[in-house]
Amino acid sequence: MQDNATEVTAAGIARLAGVGRAAVSNWRRRHADFPTPVGGTETSPSFALAEVEAWLRRQGKLAEVPLRERVWQHIAGHPEGPVVALTHAGCVLLLIHDRPTVWLEVSAGSDERLAAMLPGALEQVIVPRFGGRRVHGGAARSAGGVSAGAAVNGDPPVHATPGADTPSDVNAAPHANRTAPVHNTPSAATAPGVNAPIPVNTPPAVHTPNGPALLPSAPLLRGTAELAAELGARQTFEFLLGRHLDANPRQYTLTPTDLARLMADLVGPARTVLDPACGTGALLRAVATAPDQELYAQDSAPELAALTALRLALHGRATVRGAVGDTLRADAYPELRADAVLCHPPFNERNWGHDELAYDPRWEYGFPARTESELAWVQHALARLRDGGTAVLLMPPAAASRRSGRRIRADLLRRGALRAVIALPVGAAPPYNIPLQLWVLRRPEKALAQPEVLLADAGQFATEGRGGPDWRAVRDAVLDAWRDFDGAGTLVERPGLARSVPVIELLDDDVDFAPARHLPPPTAADGAEQLTAVRECLGETLRLTSDLTPPPAHTAPPARWPLTTVGELARGGALVLRTGGSGGHARVPVLTDHDVLAGTAPSGTLPESDEEAVLTEAGDVVVPVLGGGAVARVIDEATAGAALGRNLVLLRPDPTALDPWFLAGFLRGTANNRQASSYASTATRLDVRRLQLPRLALDEQRRYGARFRAVDEFERALRHASRLGEQLVRGMYDGLTDGTVAPE
Repeated sequence: MQDNATEVTAAGIARLAGVGRAAVSNWRRRHADFPTPVGGTETSPSFALAEVEAWLRRQGKLAEVPLRERVWQHIAGHPEGPVVALTHAGCVLLLIHDRPTVWLEVSAGSDERLAAMLPGALEQVIVPRFGGRRVHGGAARSAGGVSAGAAVNGDPPVHATPGADTPSDVNAAPHANRTAPVHNTPSAATAPGVNAPIPVNTPPAVHTPNGPALLPSAPLLRGTAELAAELGARQTFEFLLGRHLDANPRQYTLTPTDLARLMADLVGPARTVLDPACGTGALLRAVATAPDQELYAQDSAPELAALTALRLALHGRATVRGAVGDTLRADAYPELRADAVLCHPPFNERNWGHDELAYDPRWEYGFPARTESELAWVQHALARLRDGGTAVLLMPPAAASRRSGRRIRADLLRRGALRAVIALPVGAAPPYNIPLQLWVLRRPEKALAQPEVLLADAGQFATEGRGGPDWRAVRDAVLDAWRDFDGAGTLVERPGLARSVPVIELLDDDVDFAPARHLPPPTAADGAEQLTAVRECLGETLRLTSDLTPPPAHTAPPARWPLTTVGELARGGALVLRTGGSGGHARVPVLTDHDVLAGTAPSGTLPESDEEAVLTEAGDVVVPVLGGGAVARVIDEATAGAALGRNLVLLRPDPTALDPWFLAGFLRGTANNRQASSYASTATRLDVRRLQLPRLALDEQRRYGARFRAVDEFERALRHASRLGEQLVRGMYDGLTDGTVAPE
């Protein structure tokens, strides 16, 4: 066994075998041939993944494990960490996507041969796609013309020209034949609209890994290729990256998919697009495709820059240029004049380069104060636009009103660079408790005679719970207002939603353009009538709640039922167990874990992909696996057909063996959930397979199921009454304070 082999914990072994951690502990005690620990601690040992898989296979316990779970274990337990593993997997997926026959050739034979030949093969896609670093050392020519990574007398590597091994759609991409990185020379600069490379000041995001680095990843890469044969290269990378992001929720600040789509739609079609703080690439992925499109990305975190570049390259035909570096201090694309800039910058940074960048030419609208890092990003975006180009930035609301930024804000308004400020609903993006804003900017082509700026507030489309706002309503309202304003330069006032404000009205001492301060309240002519209707509905709901109150409970001796687990029932065919996906081609509502916890209708979306979404059916039982709550929801006819979201497990019982309400009711037991949960420092995760329920005859199950269903109806009535009560209270306060409701 290699010293740097991929390792897996007892929890990972349990997931591989579809059992609880207690079963893994029993195997270690009962089986003398169980693999010995190779790392970790005495209380939390780790094992060589290859040895564990071999042992499970000999015991017949590995056959049920999905391929994607096995591949994920290789990612999670990689000796160099999951980010390195993901990067290696992404490089191979790009090779499979662009040159599938080359991968088939280099993957034949031993792991050592794969690691030796793969760098040369990867160079054939990495260099043309990203301008990556060449592999140093010689290249042995294989029978099929693939350059291997073995050194031969220090000769330079042999590069293959894209040809028969390259799919036609890949050859169509611009710069497909460029075999060396672009050097930062003045002659490399190009005029806007010319399809030629832009100088890059910082290292490219993706480099070709060498053979020794790839050798520990060989089992992962073979499994990844096998998974790509099932799902496709792009869907495989999206799945693996999604699992990594879900496993590290505090490590990354993500831009929600719906918000990214809205920002991209505000920009419109564009050939060259820049994201100077690209993160995981959500904004550039949302951009509408265009002929000869070029996507430029930069991030200060090398791992994010690499993963994003690979993600974008797998996503479409656009030419991708990724770079590593602090954008404000070390701009990778100083000569770029893009059609559009999309950016979700870091907020409230004090150490953004204030002391070093005092004379930077980007501060065309004024030198930002140390506390105004967001205005530095705004000016960077404007500096990278061609004349007439559009930028959309996600901004904290304080940036629209802080006194320290009023001079820059005033100049942005006077010169017509700021075109719109849109207040988003609470919950649109992290931090979720703050109503963030979108700033739409345009590099002025000429001075406007009487400039106006669009102010819009979509706060009314916030929804209850943690499911996010009503994105369809936000999108329709915002895009409709922006397109009308952008076409005419003005907008007929839409009370409570949007108005175009003459710039002169905003140029006071504060230069505060927070939309809520300048929008008239929504029309409330029927406010009293609406409150009366809410009050009547609340009264009916309270009467229904009273009728549904469970009868007095009767004491009974503790039951001593024989128990089984969900995992055993799944193996026996009494139910089918499915997990929520990370994408789907079906455009249907998505049931999220927040919807299940709040008892609300499906409210989410999934990234569009070729992966088959899991669709719910009436009688299914859905269980959230994060959060530590004892919750299970039976799908009714109204919710049936929704796609299953992430962090949810679906149980589809055989109606001849299991009653769904009996199943859901026993799964909600507090003690049951406690024994099936694992606890980390930041989250509680439920292992649904370990949940227990009694072995009862179907008639007895239905007796319990009827009682559980009655309790569920009572719970839903209570929730509905609570929501109506909050709506009535808020409406009374608003009506009394704005004068639409009389105090009598």
